[in-house]
Amino acid sequence: MPRKNNIVIIGGTACGPKAAARARRLDSNAKITIIEQRDNLSSATCGLPYFVGGIIKNKSELVSRGVEFFRNGLKMTVFTGTRATAINPKAHRVEIVDIKTNKKQTLDYDKLVIATGATPTVPNWEGKDLKGIFTLSDIPDAVGIRDYMAGLKNKKSVIVGAGLIGLEAAENFVAMGLKVTVLEMLGWPLPTLLDEEIAAQLEKHMKSKGVKLMFGQRVTGFKGDKAGKVNKVMVGDTAIDAGMVLLSLGVRPNVTLAKEAGLKIGTTGCIAVNEYLQTSDPDIYAGGDCAEMVNIITGKKTLVPMGSTANKHGRVIGTNITGGKDTFPGVVGTGVVKVFDLNAGRTGLNEAQAIEAGYDTVTSLVPSEEHATYYPGAKDILVKLVAEKSSGRLLGGQVIGPGEAVKRIDVLATALTMGANVDNLANLDLAYAPPYNSAMDPLHHAANVIRNKQAGYARAISPQELKRKLDKNEKFVLLDVRFPMEWKEQRIEAPQTKLLPLPELDERMSELDKDDEIVIYCKTSIRAYQAQRTLDDAGYKNVCFVDGSLDAWPYETASNKQESTK
Repeated sequence: MPRKNNIVIIGGTACGPKAAARARRLDSNAKITIIEQRDNLSSATCGLPYFVGGIIKNKSELVSRGVEFFRNGLKMTVFTGTRATAINPKAHRVEIVDIKTNKKQTLDYDKLVIATGATPTVPNWEGKDLKGIFTLSDIPDAVGIRDYMAGLKNKKSVIVGAGLIGLEAAENFVAMGLKVTVLEMLGWPLPTLLDEEIAAQLEKHMKSKGVKLMFGQRVTGFKGDKAGKVNKVMVGDTAIDAGMVLLSLGVRPNVTLAKEAGLKIGTTGCIAVNEYLQTSDPDIYAGGDCAEMVNIITGKKTLVPMGSTANKHGRVIGTNITGGKDTFPGVVGTGVVKVFDLNAGRTGLNEAQAIEAGYDTVTSLVPSEEHATYYPGAKDILVKLVAEKSSGRLLGGQVIGPGEAVKRIDVLATALTMGANVDNLANLDLAYAPPYNSAMDPLHHAANVIRNKQAGYARAISPQELKRKLDKNEKFVLLDVRFPMEWKEQRIEAPQTKLLPLPELDERMSELDKDDEIVIYCKTSIRAYQAQRTLDDAGYKNVCFVDGSLDAWPYETASNKQESTK
């Protein structure tokens, strides 16, 4: 009788259980052991903010397949509450210890999987160990937050870090009756995910929901009361009142075991792996948040801690530790989030990342509706597309709005993975029926705007660029080509403004000086683009329009109605 394949898996959240389940399906005789320091396996940590907010009622709902499923259903040995303390690659042996009893033992392996994940980043700030300061990475964290929240007298909460978890937590804290302040060291929410144009929409919406956002804020420590509970967040010498604090500062990969075992650590600080997810030791595999991967767009190594990626890693590893040759090609960096009434996401590179990577970029900013405007209930979305100027190759995209944003992100993720360009996207045969889409999807429009820019037909500036010009009181003409009634309802209030409806442009063009810089806007940029083309043909040399126009403008506007109520 052939010897059984002896597989040991360290880590039981996402990648580890997936690898174990895949290995069992491919090898019913393998001896499979899972080591997990927590009490549960395969817990849905991405659902933790919604458990805190009461949307998910019971913590058991966050465990899709528990310990007994793996022990009895899949015939595996499972050690919970157990920590792996050392790996001996030469001896093919793992040392483990029971966290409660301190009982130690060793396990031999033929194939080893390291799926140790990542740990929330907690700087060594003064007062960081006070009661009421939390991170959110596992079920006990979420239970602790809910319990603490239930007895909280000071309802002011502070979230440090405006990343994905921080913003999801902000929504759920508000739902639980807390007053929320979000502190972010960088300049806007989701700063590593979104560009300023898209993030500004998110900021505006969160403020409308009562969330206080403070950017450029570097936390220096915490103060507590006599009971050892946090009551102040220190930003330099400024103290911010807080009954509870959530630290949402990203994660650091858990690579100590691998490093001490002599395995290669990559440039990202994660465990280096090849396309088969093998480490520098061919009998040891690594996946999930502790393993680095390739960015398909740039070809460079990256760290993208996502449960979705961890599960894909697990399947690849489960195949390979049972004799297969599956590969993992990499990621394009897709992330989505729900924040109150908005859906927001990005895939690929944002504009700042693309420029940093050395690309000469061209972008579009297109407001639209999720489906045909004549079909009831259409909600708004805003699309930003990033492409390489010379080739038109797609580099990334962002979508935000109350409408169906994630569908567009998924289309873009697929296009990016396949190496598509704006021509491919503009002609993509997407599904169309009035309840689901317009005859031309917002992505088609976004691609076509870039094609117009490539061809030299269209020239635009972003809303942020226009805002900076207005703040500096630069000399130019801000040409509004809408109708007077629209102007009365909403407008950008500025001394540079001139109202000249598009149908009257030919007859009144002499009112504009050909030597002036002219920046045009309307509601969505369609009329503004037409006005730019008309002025181009008439010999005006310094004309552009505002990308997205008023529908993409995240700043204050004026109206006659507002003025009459002041």
